[in-house]
Amino acid sequence: MTANLPRTAVYLDLIRWNRPAGWLLLLWPTLSALWIAAEGFPGWHLLTVFTLGTILMRSAGCCINDVADRDFDRHVKRTAKRPVTTGAVSVREALGLGAMLALLAFALVLTTNAITITYSVGALAVTLIYPYAKRFVSMPQAVLGVAFSFGIPMAFAAVQSQVPPLAWVLMLGNLFWVLAYDTEYAMVDRDDDLAIGMKTSAITLGRLDVPVVMACYVFFILIWSLAGVFKYFSAIFYVALFAVLGQVVWHYTLIRTRAREGCFKAFRLNHWLGFTLFVGIVASYALK
Repeated sequence: MTANLPRTAVYLDLIRWNRPAGWLLLLWPTLSALWIAAEGFPGWHLLTVFTLGTILMRSAGCCINDVADRDFDRHVKRTAKRPVTTGAVSVREALGLGAMLALLAFALVLTTNAITITYSVGALAVTLIYPYAKRFVSMPQAVLGVAFSFGIPMAFAAVQSQVPPLAWVLMLGNLFWVLAYDTEYAMVDRDDDLAIGMKTSAITLGRLDVPVVMACYVFFILIWSLAGVFKYFSAIFYVALFAVLGQVVWHYTLIRTRAREGCFKAFRLNHWLGFTLFVGIVASYALK
C-alpha cells in the first residue's frame, strides 16, 4: 500500500517517477522544436534547461492534477490508489511539492531570455487550468494539447529570441498528436468517467472515437512533414515519418475494439512516435 511506503517513495509515486511516458510525451516534441529552431544541436545549456524543465513541470503537473481530481480519482479503477486520493500525501504536501518543482523549472528558464520567460508564464497558466477543464469542457484533451505543446514556442524563443510562424504550425501539429493519444487514454476510463460525470473526448466522441484518433494522427504526421519540406530535411526524416505511420497503424489494431488493455497500451507506448520523429530530425541535420 502507498501509505506504508517510505516518504520519498510516496513522493516519487505522486510525480509518477516510475511511469516516464508522461514526461517523454512532453520531451520529444520540445527537443524536436529545439533542434529545428537551432538548425541542429542547440548546445548543452538549452538541452539541459529544456530536458530538466520538462521533467520538473510534468512532475509539478501531476501534483496539481491529483489534488484537483482527488474526489474523482477514488471512483476510477486506474487512479483509486494515487497518494493524494488515499491520503498518503496531504493536499498541502502535494501543493507544496508541486510549487517547489515549478519554481525549480522557472529557475532554469531564468537562464534563457525574456521572451522565453514570458512564454513560461503562459505555460504555467495552462497547466493550472487543465485539471479543472475536465469539469466544464467537452474536449479537455484540447486544453492538455496546448499545455503539452507549449515547449515548442518556448524552444524557438530560447534559440531565436522570437517565435516564428513555423513554431505555431508545429504546435498545431503536436496538438493533434496530444488529442490522439490522450483520447486513447480517456478510452481506458470511459465507463468510470461516465459514472462520475467527468467530461472527456472519449465520451464526447462516442463511437467516432477511433476514427477521430486516427484522423488526428494523420494531421499530426502531415503537418510535421510539411515542416520538413519547408526546412529541406533529408530523406531520412521521411523514413522516420514512415516509421511513425507504421506505429499509428499498429495503434489502430490496439484500440479498434476499445478494450481497456489495448487503449492503455497504445497510450503508454505513444512516446515512441515522438522519439522516432525526433531521431529523424536529429539525423537529418547531422547528415546535411
